[in-house]
Formats: sequence, structure tokens, C-alpha cells
Amino acid sequence: MQVTLIVALVLHILSGVFWAGTTFVLARTGGSQADRFFRPQMGAATMAVVTGGLLWYLLHRGGSGTQEHILAVGALCALIAAGVQASSAQALRKLSAVGGSDEFRPSHRVATSQRIAAALLGITVVCMAAARYA
Repeated sequence: MQVTLIVALVLHILSGVFWAGTTFVLARTGGSQADRFFRPQMGAATMAVVTGGLLWYLLHRGGSGTQEHILAVGALCALIAAGVQASSAQALRKLSAVGGSDEFRPSHRVATSQRIAAALLGITVVCMAAARYA
């Protein structure tokens, strides 16, 4: 179990850092280049959610204390963030069809989805950090 725990934790952290980091950058740049990051972001989001579920199973199953409640809020925010980002897929397909030229700015919907997801992932990170000390 120790190896499984270490591998799950490393994959969770790496995928989460990539997902949150690219989301924060895309939120700051108004979604510029979001079409290029969509698949890697959704892959990282999937990996973060799956490994987070595995970590919950290994470390928190059966528990319902303060730490688990804080982590549950963070997990819910992460799931909502993934859904918000996925909802902009159609707008991103249109952006890719145009070729992603510098003259074509991402739609307001893409920029807004990245900003909302960034706020939700910020809450997720705070919850993970706070849960350690709950």
C-alpha cells in the first residue's frame, strides 16, 4: 500500500499543479491559447480527480471529521471547475477551426470559464492546505 499511496500522491500533486497552473495563466490572459491547453487540462483534471478519489479511499474512508469535510468542499470545487472548463469545449472548437490566429481573440465564454475555474481551483488548493491542520 505504501507504494500505491506514494504514486497516487505524486500523480495527484503533479496533475493538480499543471491543471491549476494553466488555469490561472489562462484566466489572467483572457483565455488566450486556451484551445491548445484544453485536452492537456482535461487530462490533468481527470488524473487529479481519479487520484484524489484513490487517496480518499486509502486515507479517509469511513472518516467524517473536520478534515474530511474540508477536503470534500475542495473536491466539490474541483469537480465544478472541471465541468465549467468542459462547458467551453464548443467555443474552443470554433477557435481551433479558425486556426487560433493572433487576430482572433477567445470568446468571452472561454475567458469567463477559465476565470471561474481558477477561483474554484484556488478554493480547492486552500482546502487541501487547510485540511492538513484541521
